[in-house]
Amino acid sequence: MLKLSVNYFAKPGRREEFLRRIVESGILSAIRGEDGCLRYDYYLSCQNEDEILLIEEWESREQQRVHMEQEHMKRLMDIKNDCIAETQLHAD
Repeated sequence: MLKLSVNYFAKPGRREEFLRRIVESGILSAIRGEDGCLRYDYYLSCQNEDEILLIEEWESREQQRVHMEQEHMKRLMDIKNDCIAETQLHAD
């Protein structure tokens, strides 16, 4: 199993827009429906209004690699580039 945590730091005031666009575009549902996706959940910081924590769990590293190549991930990257200032990835 592969576990990842990702800290996103949105551009000021853009956190809610980022999350709304991912949900409304169907990207979040598409990711959760991918083969090997055990968990893909976003959490909001109470201390920092621009911070988002993403927890991902995949059955295998290979399935997570395939996930990164999906068409909806290209759309997610466009949204991320528009709304997110910084990303920090942590692998367990």
